[in-house]
Amino acid sequence: MHELAVCQGLINEAERLALEHRAERIDRIVLSIGPLSGIEPELLKRAFDIARLDSVAKGAELEIETGPVVVECRSCGASGEVQVNCLLCPSCGDWQVNMTQGDELLLLRLEVSDIIPSP
Repeated sequence: MHELAVCQGLINEAERLALEHRAERIDRIVLSIGPLSGIEPELLKRAFDIARLDSVAKGAELEIETGPVVVECRSCGASGEVQVNCLLCPSCGDWQVNMTQGDELLLLRLEVSDIIPSP
């Protein structure tokens, strides 16, 4: 289950950002996961429960947003949403497309609290 390794990396980055902003606690982590990212959101949520233990995110909530798969056609230049299992240009039907959205894993927002005042 590579979702655990993904969560461990996510927690490491979240802790780094919390430290940078002098926060002692992470309350919420918001991610965007594309349908073709290779990440299973439900497995990620279960792995998150394990990865957050003994970290400043131990009480954090994980929120996952998903979006569409979007391609841009190399032949006609059209862009649009497509089905996960049909990566064809939505305009001309050509198969020569570039995916512009749908394979991402992005940290969108980190909500923190218990900010330590600057000296």
